[in-house]
Amino acid sequence: MTGRFGRQPTGWGPRLRARLSRGLHSVAGQVFALQAVIVLLLITAAAVALVVQARYDGERDARHRSLAAAEAFAHAPGLPAALKSPDPTAELQPLADAAREASGVDFIAVMSRDGIRYTDSRPELIGQRATGDLARALAGESFTESFRGEPSDAVRAVVPVRDAGGAIVGLVGTGIEVVNVADAVGDQLPLLLGAAGGALLLGTGGAALVSKRLRRQTHGWGVAEMTRMNEHHEAVLHAVREGVLIIGADRRLVLANDEARRLLDLPADAEQRHVADLGLDPRTAELLASGRVATDEVHLAGDRLLAVNVRPTKPYAGQPSGTVMTLRDTTELAALSGRADVARERLQMLYEAGVRIGTTLDVVRTAEELSEVAVPRFADFVTVELLEPVLRGDEPSAGLGVYSEMRRAAMTGVRTDQPLQPVGDTIRFEVPTAPMAAALDAGHGVLASDLNAAMGWRAQDADGTRVALDYGLHSLISVPLQARGVVLGMANFWRAADTPESFDEEDLSFAEELGARAAVSIDNARRFTREHATAVTLQRSLLPRVLPDQTAVEVAFRYLPAKAGVGGDWFDVIALPGARVALVVGDVVGHGVHAAATMGRLRTAVHNFSTLDLPPDELLGHLDELINRIDQDETGSGGGDTEEGAADGVGESAGITGATCLYAVYDPVSGRCVIASAGHPGPALVSSDGVVEFPEMPAGLPLGVGGMPFEATELQLPEGSRLVLFTDGLVEDRHRDFDSGLTLLAETLSRPGRSPDQACSDVLSAMLYPVQSDDIALLIADTRLLDHDRIAEWEVPGDPSAVSRVRNAGAAQLTAWGLEDISFTTELILSELITNAIRYGSAPVRVRLLRDRSLICEVSDGSSTAPHLRYAATTDEGGRGLFLVAQYAERWGTRYTERGKVIWAELPLTGGAEPPAPAPLDLDELEDLAW
Repeated sequence: MTGRFGRQPTGWGPRLRARLSRGLHSVAGQVFALQAVIVLLLITAAAVALVVQARYDGERDARHRSLAAAEAFAHAPGLPAALKSPDPTAELQPLADAAREASGVDFIAVMSRDGIRYTDSRPELIGQRATGDLARALAGESFTESFRGEPSDAVRAVVPVRDAGGAIVGLVGTGIEVVNVADAVGDQLPLLLGAAGGALLLGTGGAALVSKRLRRQTHGWGVAEMTRMNEHHEAVLHAVREGVLIIGADRRLVLANDEARRLLDLPADAEQRHVADLGLDPRTAELLASGRVATDEVHLAGDRLLAVNVRPTKPYAGQPSGTVMTLRDTTELAALSGRADVARERLQMLYEAGVRIGTTLDVVRTAEELSEVAVPRFADFVTVELLEPVLRGDEPSAGLGVYSEMRRAAMTGVRTDQPLQPVGDTIRFEVPTAPMAAALDAGHGVLASDLNAAMGWRAQDADGTRVALDYGLHSLISVPLQARGVVLGMANFWRAADTPESFDEEDLSFAEELGARAAVSIDNARRFTREHATAVTLQRSLLPRVLPDQTAVEVAFRYLPAKAGVGGDWFDVIALPGARVALVVGDVVGHGVHAAATMGRLRTAVHNFSTLDLPPDELLGHLDELINRIDQDETGSGGGDTEEGAADGVGESAGITGATCLYAVYDPVSGRCVIASAGHPGPALVSSDGVVEFPEMPAGLPLGVGGMPFEATELQLPEGSRLVLFTDGLVEDRHRDFDSGLTLLAETLSRPGRSPDQACSDVLSAMLYPVQSDDIALLIADTRLLDHDRIAEWEVPGDPSAVSRVRNAGAAQLTAWGLEDISFTTELILSELITNAIRYGSAPVRVRLLRDRSLICEVSDGSSTAPHLRYAATTDEGGRGLFLVAQYAERWGTRYTERGKVIWAELPLTGGAEPPAPAPLDLDELEDLAW
């Protein structure tokens, strides 16, 4: 296997030599070797210096100790006297030995003035003359010296001994042998050598770490390789056609290549200058000083356009990071890139137009969105004119002169002070050569790049165009708004002094594309407006226009279609026999014409079932069965939507997809209100003192679900109670839940002293959102009770003779009410009805007269057998009773109760014209006629 230097040798010896060779050839190896030699020399020098210093310190310490011991002994009390004694040695030798051991010196010698030793650590030397120069001591000077000679080399001190008179009577010499001083230094050598070895290891290890780090940074390259790399780096840095600047953390220039110097025209001594002192463009200098990141920012450098990129450098060794800037000359690409930017911006505008235009399905708002998209990025001012039929939602016709004038629907500009006609004005196109008229005639956009030369436009309105030109309008594009080949209006794009460039052919193509997209949205909004108006018209035609005359309740109502489309909410007030009234609200799922038509069918069905005078729960049951039957019949035979239906937007499923209904019957005689619900919210009940409650009642399943019977709830309402029926669109919205809506409704209804109509206004003011998402039907009814003096009741015995008594009592009651004009007719009807109840019904039989807007005669019995009107033959002796009742009464009928039936008849309160009778009738004889 080969490496950097060829084939790898085998064997540990050759491999070691090869590694050493590679190491010494690399920069890291050479640095390590140099550092190791330097460390070794430094440590050796330090060790020698320490040994010399230790020797010197040892000798100096010996001198000090010797001198101190000599001085102390020489000044000892009694020493002069001992020297003058006959045997100084006997007296001084013990003292000298004790002092020598105490002071740690090697010898203490007491000598005479001639140098004869009296004491010494070696007894054989006592009595001998000391060698060396003692003259200095005899002269009175204490001194130390390094003595070389017999008996041994030593560091000694000599001190004179004086008597009381100051005369020198002897000498004291102390010292430490040189051998002992060297031994002390030798004791320190292991420590010194150990410290030196440790320092050598640490130094070598540090050098090894530095070498390893350097080897990693240089990848083990040698000097030649590093030189080649540096040459390559310099060649690339200065030969590349992209400028490079390296800025330090202090915002001073560290390095600039040749291309950067050329592009920025940097001075020769630019390095180490602050970026603010380089003479750069202010924007470029600010970018370098800020240190922020930039990507392909365009900066000006003289007559060049430079694409600038700035990135921070990676922090190294705890130093703050600088920045690197690269520069690229894009002057030659500026024109191409500018056109590409314009194309990209136009595509972005077209995308935004598709998103922003046509969001509301409102014709005028769609025109405003078109003008808002184009200003200010394409034009300074945009005006949109639409045909009058389009504003109404109608299909524009192509008749003569239809394009001669339009209504300005929208206008947007960069400024509010503009010279154009305001929104709402009629714009006329009378000059065929004007850009607007020419565009409408040609069916495509027309460009007027210089309005000063557009004579047709100037002739259209000389005064107005002069004002526009003085204002600064100088270029125009007129584009007809067409959808499905039909002109809906036109859009005009204007440029003023804010944009000195005139429109060109590319701008014309873009304006036509923008107008085509907007025209589709405007046509969709127009068609929606037409369908919405149609559905609203249908809805309002199916809702009650005039409420029936009745005295049971005082009613006010409101109906509001949803902005997004008419739904199937409805309400109704139906007068029932016996002065009663039915209050109805309902809701059909969905919006549009189909929902409105379904609502009309349900309202008609409720009216038909109410004529049967059914209880609310039974009526809802019949209505549910009817809806199921309609769904089965129509879905089974429909076979799907027709193409015409799908095209008109009304080809929805003919079935009733879902409906709810609340049906309430109020009786002003008893104050009883019976309510049943088919999946509809219950009513609100407001007492006369303003307390609002929502009675609990079974909600029931929506109509058309089937399978479960409906349940009725009976309420006893005091006079003056307020019953509020509503659809869920009033209380519930995507911004408000149902419970919160009920709470707000209760707060609004609790205001006292408000009429039903005022209460309706209060509720809508408090509950409505600016744009409601569902229809709202609201019905408020204040209940009334029929006065007791307007009610007359009698119990009828089963004896036929009782008929005349009851009839006479009824006649007397009519006289008391001032209704003598209808007394005869009433007696006739009472006779027939009571006679029928006695003969064919069962007890108990009761008679009730109610004076309301009409006179109501009611005869009830316990039988459920219903009489039938028939026409008797000439030879028949009976069968004419109900015929006479039908002839003399305005209305008559039968309703069933829990325990029988009631046959009723209504008569006007004034007599009016009566049917001519062939001969006066005897009412008593009529009682014997058979039915």
